[in-house]
Amino acid sequence: MRVLVDADACPVKQEILRQCKARRIPVIMLIDTSHELHDGYSTVITVDKARDSVDLKLINLLSPADVVVTQDYGVAAMALGKGAMAIHQSGTLYTKENIDRLLFERHLGAKLRRAGKRAGNTPKRTREQDRAFERAFAALLDGVSEVRHAD
Repeated sequence: MRVLVDADACPVKQEILRQCKARRIPVIMLIDTSHELHDGYSTVITVDKARDSVDLKLINLLSPADVVVTQDYGVAAMALGKGAMAIHQSGTLYTKENIDRLLFERHLGAKLRRAGKRAGNTPKRTREQDRAFERAFAALLDGVSEVRHAD
């Protein structure tokens, strides 16, 4: 098992690193050339700055035993399609039961933006949101680890 992170705008990189280090789980952070990242633990892969370049590289590296951290519903859907697990930076686990609804909501938001409307403001991230992610991510890693060890 590895954790692959769509790291360009990920606000929970430190939480991911802390938990993966403690469990000795490899982490791959994917960024484009407009970002820099050096954390001393993860493997950082930098790709050209092009539309969806990080997303495509992440999906190409993905194996069914992996966990993906992304806020992109499309990336999450592809990860699920490859048999991997995916989690949002809020701590919401992407599942086959919720991904269709999330993709549809993304489609509606894009449609509103094209029509010149705004779907709403995103409030500033709170420490409680970080803690919610940490709890959900720990449960996911521990659950995945138990399943993998049971084989």
